[in-house]
Amino acid sequence: MFMKNPALLGTGRARGGVRWGSLIGAGVVFLASAWLSPSLPAAEPPLILGVFPRYNAVDTVRMFSPMAEHLSRRLKREVRIETTKDFESFWKGVLEQRYDVVHYNQLHYIRSHRQAGYEVILKNEEFGASTIAAVIVARKDRGIRSLQDLKGKKIAFGGDKTAMMAYIQPTLLLREAGLREQDYVEDFAKNPPNALMAAYYKQADAAGVGDVVSRMPVVTQQIDIAQMTVLATGTPIAHLPWAVKKGMPARQRREIQSALADLKNSAAGREILKNAQLTGLVVATDDEYDPHRRILREILGEQD
Repeated sequence: MFMKNPALLGTGRARGGVRWGSLIGAGVVFLASAWLSPSLPAAEPPLILGVFPRYNAVDTVRMFSPMAEHLSRRLKREVRIETTKDFESFWKGVLEQRYDVVHYNQLHYIRSHRQAGYEVILKNEEFGASTIAAVIVARKDRGIRSLQDLKGKKIAFGGDKTAMMAYIQPTLLLREAGLREQDYVEDFAKNPPNALMAAYYKQADAAGVGDVVSRMPVVTQQIDIAQMTVLATGTPIAHLPWAVKKGMPARQRREIQSALADLKNSAAGREILKNAQLTGLVVATDDEYDPHRRILREILGEQD
């Protein structure tokens, strides 16, 4: 959740995920969700659905709990949501193969596929599109008209240096415009919506985010997006992925993929998607993420 003119930058990093009802204190809430139907067999361990902190933890649980309940009914097995408050601690859970099904960014997927054998099954569709592009935005009244005007300025990125659309592709745009790392000041907000709002509230001169962020209700209900201008837009690439753990039985993998891809085909399913701010989940394959791999080679020097 967001407050008017919050302290959006310099959030710092902390470790560890938290489960349902775990901690409320010091003005911060860390939360993940569990759902269990009395009719489900108790002997089977729950499937863990990991959702990365694109939004804050409370919003993440609210948005994705209906989806977990839907999967529980379809699989006849408990499905439990887990999230964390930052990218670093979420990635730790991925490396530990804590999540049976995981929704994360494209860099997370590429690394987890290489290091732990996770396999993509779906990708987001948002506002009717299953691709996404990075944008760099600034307030219209800041006198910034091009990327070259950002020399010596502060740019807010959402998450950390593993954020594909809110750091890595925006950095590619800056490099293509001739700006090096030393030419501007990097700062990091907790997530992409906070990065955009940091630029809006003049806590940063510009923000690097995905192009869908400016249309998210959590942003449009807080700020006047008409006051922002887009300085540059990246090439559209495959949207945020959903993957399953290595070794998951093929039948269960197909059931999960079908249960989620079919959501857009019914009114009840579309309500579940709407709650998660999605218009669909689309079947995806690993080779759709090859363009992302090329960006990672260029910006981070990562090899496949």
